[in-house]
Amino acid sequence: MDFDRALIIRKRWLDLILSGRKTWEMRTRHTTVRGRIGLIEAGSGLVVGTANLTDSLGPFSGEELRRHFAKHRLAFEMAGRAVQKWNHAWALEGARRLETPIPYTHPKGAVIWVRL
Repeated sequence: MDFDRALIIRKRWLDLILSGRKTWEMRTRHTTVRGRIGLIEAGSGLVVGTANLTDSLGPFSGEELRRHFAKHRLAFEMAGRAVQKWNHAWALEGARRLETPIPYTHPKGAVIWVRL
């Protein structure tokens, strides 16, 4: 395993990331984490992919989010609410699905990151 932590992402968004159609994971704050990370499908108990976390951008205004729709895929009607909450982009590159998902034990209280 070439990563020591994994990001928890809901299936809807994770599938878009792993298909290459979403390169920004929208979050409520910046992150200082950089490098190779695992991608966990929320609620599955599995690391299902990997990506390089290359940058943390924002906060973005609603207009900026509308302009960058292809990167984050938030519905336009959500963009106004996203300004209030999900207005930081964590830039992901080279996302790929693992051939064999890796099971892990989910620590109590983990909602964003899991140390592996």
